Amino acid sequence: MLPTRRRTWAFLMTLVLVLAACGTNDGNGGGDATDAPPGATAAPGDSPAAPSDVEVSGDLTVWAMGNEGALLGAMADLFMDEYPDVNVSVTPIDWGQAVTRLQTAIGGGQTPDVSQMGTDMMGQFVATGALEPVGDAFDPSTFFESAWNTNVVDGAAYGVPWYVETRVLYYRTDIAEAAGITSAPTTWDELKAMAQAMKDQGGARWGISLGTKNYQEYAPFFWSNGGQIMNDAGEFGLDSPEAIEALEFYDSFFEDGLSPAEVPEGFDITPAFVSGTHPMFFSGPWHVGLITEAGGADIEGNWAVAPLPTKSSATSFVGGSNLVVFQDSQNKDAAWAFVEFMARPETQVAWYEEATVLPATQAAWDDPTLAGDENVAVFGEQLSDTQAPPAISTWNEIANAINEQLEQMTVGNASPADAAGAMQEQATSIGTGN
Repeated sequence: MLPTRRRTWAFLMTLVLVLAACGTNDGNGGGDATDAPPGATAAPGDSPAAPSDVEVSGDLTVWAMGNEGALLGAMADLFMDEYPDVNVSVTPIDWGQAVTRLQTAIGGGQTPDVSQMGTDMMGQFVATGALEPVGDAFDPSTFFESAWNTNVVDGAAYGVPWYVETRVLYYRTDIAEAAGITSAPTTWDELKAMAQAMKDQGGARWGISLGTKNYQEYAPFFWSNGGQIMNDAGEFGLDSPEAIEALEFYDSFFEDGLSPAEVPEGFDITPAFVSGTHPMFFSGPWHVGLITEAGGADIEGNWAVAPLPTKSSATSFVGGSNLVVFQDSQNKDAAWAFVEFMARPETQVAWYEEATVLPATQAAWDDPTLAGDENVAVFGEQLSDTQAPPAISTWNEIANAINEQLEQMTVGNASPADAAGAMQEQATSIGTGN
């Protein structure tokens, strides 16, 4: 596939992108780390950072996880075309081993120069002191605000958004129409009514499929109801009135028999959605291709995606990955040049075509490659209203505690108020790690 990507790249590099940032970020996410990394200078409203005037050379090691690790070599080749004096070595890392490998590298003083970092890993690794602050080299407003904020710990940014993912509603339009519904739900009440109608009049076994123990599906309801996982003072709000109301609504789908409480181990929603037994679910962009492949011609034209239904907002979950530079890097000029290169709008479009991951740079979404795809454009719309969990070193422990209490509520007999109280108690006991 690389020759095709090179042709795409050659075409993209001829474009002049004069694109204004469309977010509401006020640009203050960079915090107190004001020393700009060498090799990059801010260029507000254009690309995330202007190409460096510093001549870079030498060896550069980059770690990347999962599918990105397998594919990043193609982009490294393009970087070396522009920086022929730099030799980039990409090391693919299994996601299941990523945390251990990074911890071992930090402990032994053998870190790569640049690494991919999951958004939910940032707090944990900032706490080690191993990451180089970003400073003011990148303009935060060129990225989606929530994506930039996944890098910010105690007011300072320690990474740069690479790609993002968010969750939207997938629904079967043919089953909805059979139930007398011709448009996607736009409110919580409409979502509940649509789930009921799909089951009662549309012929589906269930109305919607929700996770019994998945905070990433519950959190958008919490946020959309005005709740905060943690406020600016570092206090948890998992038992707030907004949280209890969101849990009551979430649990109602299980109590009313609209979402299955018993889910087989390894359950795959894709064939269930294609067959029509589970006509609605929330997920990320990867399911667009999975549904198309699994359903073929039979599913074509019978499904769609839509932004999350609104309560006080329609806030979805944002995840993805960032790129970080390590304090122990022996080639920081080249490291920051690589990060800048990967954050350019044209590079992000080329990377989307290579890896099918969504750009974190807002200007990339004006490219016809993304804007011209109806389904992908919905994800771009949703990204304007997203949140991420707090960037604290203890988040994974807290997430597990939330998941446990969700299961106690959706599968067990715990009330929403009891589940919220237990979430708050456990989160407070675990703390923020500061």
